Amino acid sequence: MTHRSYSFAGGTSALAAAALVGVMALQATSSDTQDGQWRRYSADNGSTKYSPLDQINRSNVAQLKVAWRRPQAPPDIVAANPSLRLNNNYRATPIMVGGVLYASNGLGLAEAFNPQTGATIWVQKPGDDPLRGAASARGVAYWTDNGSNDRVFTYRNNFLYALDPKSGEPIASFGTGGRIDLSLGLSPLAGGWTWNAAPLVVRDVIVLGSAMVNQDSASKMEGAPGVVRAFDARSGKLRWTWSPIPRAGEPGVETWENESWAYTGAGNVWSLMSADDELGYVYLPTTSVTNDMYGGHRLGNNLYSSSVVCLDVSTGKRLWHFQTVHHDLFDYDNPAAPILADITVDGQRIKAVVQVTKQSFAYVLDRVTGKPVWPIEERPAPASTVPGEKAAATQPRPTKPPAFDRQGITDDDLIDFTPELRAEAKEMLKNYITGPIFSPPSIAGPGPDDKKGTIQLPGSVGGADWTGAAFDPETGMLYVPSMTNPFVANLLPGEPGKTDLRFRASTRELFQGPRGLPLTKPPYGRITAFDLNKGDLAWAVPNGDGPRNHPAIAHLNLGPLGNAVRSSVIATRSLLFATIGDQITVRTPPSGGGKQFSALDKATGAVVWKTEFEAGATGAPMTYMHQGKQYIVFAIGGQQHPAEFIALALP
Repeated sequence: MTHRSYSFAGGTSALAAAALVGVMALQATSSDTQDGQWRRYSADNGSTKYSPLDQINRSNVAQLKVAWRRPQAPPDIVAANPSLRLNNNYRATPIMVGGVLYASNGLGLAEAFNPQTGATIWVQKPGDDPLRGAASARGVAYWTDNGSNDRVFTYRNNFLYALDPKSGEPIASFGTGGRIDLSLGLSPLAGGWTWNAAPLVVRDVIVLGSAMVNQDSASKMEGAPGVVRAFDARSGKLRWTWSPIPRAGEPGVETWENESWAYTGAGNVWSLMSADDELGYVYLPTTSVTNDMYGGHRLGNNLYSSSVVCLDVSTGKRLWHFQTVHHDLFDYDNPAAPILADITVDGQRIKAVVQVTKQSFAYVLDRVTGKPVWPIEERPAPASTVPGEKAAATQPRPTKPPAFDRQGITDDDLIDFTPELRAEAKEMLKNYITGPIFSPPSIAGPGPDDKKGTIQLPGSVGGADWTGAAFDPETGMLYVPSMTNPFVANLLPGEPGKTDLRFRASTRELFQGPRGLPLTKPPYGRITAFDLNKGDLAWAVPNGDGPRNHPAIAHLNLGPLGNAVRSSVIATRSLLFATIGDQITVRTPPSGGGKQFSALDKATGAVVWKTEFEAGATGAPMTYMHQGKQYIVFAIGGQQHPAEFIALALP
């Protein structure tokens, strides 16, 4: 493998000693990473994405090499099933438990493999559950009953499986022959169960979300509500069910005018969840409901859509909620797992939970009570001009921390590398409505001089997205990757016979600026650090080079501009590691992707070292220690590069 490396580090005199003794911290707040393992998708159930490992540090990070690679699916299975079509947008992240890595492969089969070599230990047998391409889950989960009843939980198609970690064989006492049919007991409108996040295991309960209806493209006002279910880790028995859309007589139903709760769908928990194992609380990031850009048939605030919801893991009882977007018209799903953070504010120790959002706010709440740690103000929001629509009069805005990415569009936000580019950007905006954050969608007129919709910023992919953020429990620092992607929020009249929506979403395009450059000033992808003990901004830096070599601006010799794609970070005791995603989906702007992996100084954001691979990262990274050596593993893939796991380690 060839790749380019750039080092900004000093000497490497500590390399030999670090490699010999496997230097690592022993004071991690979570036992999930305390001994060099990575037992959960996001390191721990608090979704901190933090490890106390520090063998790879500023003095030696430039010596990282590829230790092993592993394709996203077993070559023998692929060869035996030539009709399978794999997707290089492989989003899985392994976990590391007991000296073994476990992950979901590109066919949705769980795998166990060697952490030193990447060699296969076992691959789950398909059984009578048919193979399908592009079926990977983001992760698997591991559960142990004091070491005597271990199992790996994974799902494929409509089934949740419990597998023996040593052999990959189904555990017969779980469900029916080692699996549960997740399509049972759903709404008739569901048409089956879908999801691709990682299962969450809390105490002896497995919690799963769902993506029952794609609210982005729903063609009807009716749909299956999202569902969150919990199953017993030993028997597979259903423990409880919770609906993000309340039913008759339940609290929150009063926020749905004209009983619209009865037919509205989605409100999914399609992303990752988190939990406080000590409290026994589960934290859910809920999403928008059908149709996510027109809500004239579902007036009201629409609880518990676009909210952080806290449930008792034993019973499924809702303990508290905080709605981050009222009557969501913006596709501002809560896209990432809430992060558990113990912080000290004005001398008081607080068990906090932090929700990073597409709208580029970090909502910091007391995770016991749900009350804001700093005031969150209801501020006026723009009204809708769409017939039948009634946008929420106010939206919640945190007073701390500040927004971590650009919000809203004015002339002051437009690209200004040259006067010509700025003039072209202003001309492009003439046929669009612009305004502050929470400017609602508008109708796209048919004529050449009609307005073509509202430019929404942040767009429908964020801001932040499912890759989330990282929290350092030792320093109280939160690290948030984000992207600046303007989005056209436009509506067209619904066609009778094809939809019962009065208006439906139109193109939903990502808005590109002059000559294919971004519309706004840089950075286009960034990493922002907050001191959560104070609620203050610590630093913000571009993540990646961005379009600095575009012919229209190459002569300006600009510094890094940032890449407007999903990226992910993990924090260790010594460094912050950051990925950049490749351009392999329709939700990625032209020239937005990148192939960079970098190490940053946690205190300043300065790039200590960076490298490029054949493709950008598609999955979130993780790190672990095995036989005295620290590894970093993540998935890469691109339009021209088959997806695979890649592992880095010191020589």
